[in-house]
Amino acid sequence: MTPQGRSTRDNDSRSYRRGPVLLRRGKIPRETTDARLLAPEQDFEWLHQDPWRVLRIQAEFVEGFGALADLGPAISVFGSARVRAGEPEYALAEEVGRRLVAAGYAVVTGGGPGIMEAANKGAVEADGVSVGLGIELPFEQGMNEWVDLGVNFRYFFARKTMFLKYSQGFVVLPGGFGTMDELFEALTLVQTQKVSSFPIVLVGSDYWGGLVEWLRGTMLSRGTIAEADLDLLPVVDTAEAAVDAVLSGMARLREEAEAQAAAVDEAGGAPE
Repeated sequence: MTPQGRSTRDNDSRSYRRGPVLLRRGKIPRETTDARLLAPEQDFEWLHQDPWRVLRIQAEFVEGFGALADLGPAISVFGSARVRAGEPEYALAEEVGRRLVAAGYAVVTGGGPGIMEAANKGAVEADGVSVGLGIELPFEQGMNEWVDLGVNFRYFFARKTMFLKYSQGFVVLPGGFGTMDELFEALTLVQTQKVSSFPIVLVGSDYWGGLVEWLRGTMLSRGTIAEADLDLLPVVDTAEAAVDAVLSGMARLREEAEAQAAAVDEAGGAPE
């Protein structure tokens, strides 16, 4: 060891600390972080690098949490952006929005056109709270005119967190890949108990029936899911049935949680 208490190898390779990061050999920068910050001429490529993206991601969570913190009880409605006014699914989504507001819930959608627009429109026409959680896409959609509280996101995972954190249930109408992504994200988190169970209701047996049959005939028969997992996906055909299903699902889950809490109390507390 050298008199300073370091090995010869440490002296030869030098160590450089940049915050929590340890750098050695060719990774050691030629100038310090504050020197780069104060340099008058800079390459702005750093704005698109991962450390800076972390701050953008953090900002999206902060903005989303701040905007939705006092939202109150809410249900998310998912479905295709490609459905047009006048089509049956559009009218169905409008009625879902109205009925959710009548039941005391805000309506949350992806903020885009189609079924999202219809659900927001139904909520506004019922004098309820209409929320849109938008996403930056290559083809610009913009927030539909029926959104009263809108938050735009760059990152899908930040947006999904808001749907899951601030919704008590999901109503899923016919949709494409985006709708499927939101549906199976929620199912996975409920199945793995990463979130408290909340009801998910599929609307449209003609549209969703084939998917549910495939889940039963292929996944369940191969043992990759359990029978109880299929119970997470009731399928209905009307707005009234959809709202009834999501509300009764929430009531059932509350009863189950209360029963579990009572059982723990009777047993003298949770086990170690």
